[in-house]
Amino acid sequence: MNEGNPRTSHHATRHGFNLFELVMVLAIMGIMAAIAAPRFGQASARYRADVAARRICKDLGLASRAARNAGASRTFKFERSGGAYTGAYTISSLAGLVKSSDTYRVDLSADPYRSQVDSVNFGGSRKVMFNGYGQAGSSGTIVLKSGDLTRTVTFDATSGKASIQ
Repeated sequence: MNEGNPRTSHHATRHGFNLFELVMVLAIMGIMAAIAAPRFGQASARYRADVAARRICKDLGLASRAARNAGASRTFKFERSGGAYTGAYTISSLAGLVKSSDTYRVDLSADPYRSQVDSVNFGGSRKVMFNGYGQAGSSGTIVLKSGDLTRTVTFDATSGKASIQ
């Protein structure tokens, strides 16, 4: 046998892909990415709107409990600038999230929420006051937007419960 001669031994097999196969794989990946991108955007908007709405519900409950625990009123108020809502709200006489010397403030236009406050209506006002017993002075609705998605938070003063629609 001619073991030393590479021509007479085994034929070398080529491993790899030809140009057509690579182009086909890239085309398929491009189609899949084009399908997935809008769905990812919708899922992100849904997540942001849901998280912002849940945060408002929890903070309405927090304001009620804080008023009841202190035996003093607390005001949950949405901020405005130039006639439009800024996306932020405060709870009076409650310590801030970062510094305890600050007022409790949540900005829904910032991460992770990145949502807009479209409208607020607590009996014609943009705030609701909780008395020293934790009871709200008025019912109301808050409409949030994230992308094309809208969430409405409805607050019932009688029961003290907030729900998301």
